[in-house]
Amino acid sequence: MAHLIAIDLAKNVFQLHGVDDRGTALFRKKLRREQVVPFFTTIEPTRIAMEACATAHYWARELSGLGHTVKLIAPQYVKPFVKRQKNDMADAEAIAEAAQRPSMRFVEPKSIEKQSRAALFRTRDLLVRQRTQLVNSLRGTLAEFGAISAKGIPQLSRLKSALEEADSHGLPEGVAELGKMYLGKIEDVSKEIDTLTLKIKAEGTSRPELRRLQTMPGVGPIIALAIDSFVPDMKSFRRGRDFSAWLGLVPKQHSSGGKDRLGKTSKMGQRDIRRLLISGAMAVLQWTQRSKKNIDPWLARMLEKKPRLMVAVALANRMARGLWAMTVKNEEFRPSHKKAIA
Repeated sequence: MAHLIAIDLAKNVFQLHGVDDRGTALFRKKLRREQVVPFFTTIEPTRIAMEACATAHYWARELSGLGHTVKLIAPQYVKPFVKRQKNDMADAEAIAEAAQRPSMRFVEPKSIEKQSRAALFRTRDLLVRQRTQLVNSLRGTLAEFGAISAKGIPQLSRLKSALEEADSHGLPEGVAELGKMYLGKIEDVSKEIDTLTLKIKAEGTSRPELRRLQTMPGVGPIIALAIDSFVPDMKSFRRGRDFSAWLGLVPKQHSSGGKDRLGKTSKMGQRDIRRLLISGAMAVLQWTQRSKKNIDPWLARMLEKKPRLMVAVALANRMARGLWAMTVKNEEFRPSHKKAIA
């Protein structure tokens, strides 16, 4: 009986590598997709290790339902154990080696509800990127013929009027038709984005834990849903700094010989939440510089000494720690200059 079975996942062909409690290989086996569940149904419950790839969470739920203990490992932690040539057999062996490390960090399998919310977030994010591409392409095309506008979706009205009066703006008829096609596509995508945004807002107000997160300035329904969809149990992080490090918002270290060298942010971990928190921090900075009321002394000192983007990253780091504390302690946001955030 194998103490651990590592699976190299694929679309149709799965490579298995079984080891005993000493790490000695017991078997290597290839299975077709339709053979995976029947095979694990016939064996006694055991430990199963897989890379945390796109389909890993589905298979984790399927195999856990059969009584097995499933562990998911981030791919970057598996790569150092691959020996020489890369192939499915070597990958499965590397997964088995990595899973046996006592200090290995595992990824929590996602429930089907959590994956559904993540799909909602990612679909909206994809549509926003597509709209940005369409807008940039339209602006670039019309700029070649002298029709320009400022950046941003609200500025499209200027290009729309230029297309409606193509002759007066010196636009060829064919270019005007292409421009109107662009505007139609942008309008369609914008409607789809608005529909998904309403769903996200409804999701963000339906549960008290998401409403609690939105009491922090700079955090709205989209950030709250992203945290709920992509972050494992907050209690798995010992402190707020660990959560911030998981998001890649802490300095990258290159220390040696007792000398600490800290560089830019590591940018490791969950990049969607990191990007959203920095955007939220920029919104807080804009509001702070405009209102100049109830300004956090720490933020005021930072704005006097550091560039704005650097301050935004530092504030995003602080926001991440605060979100951890709010979630773990079940508390609403309290300004840091009134009560320090853990």
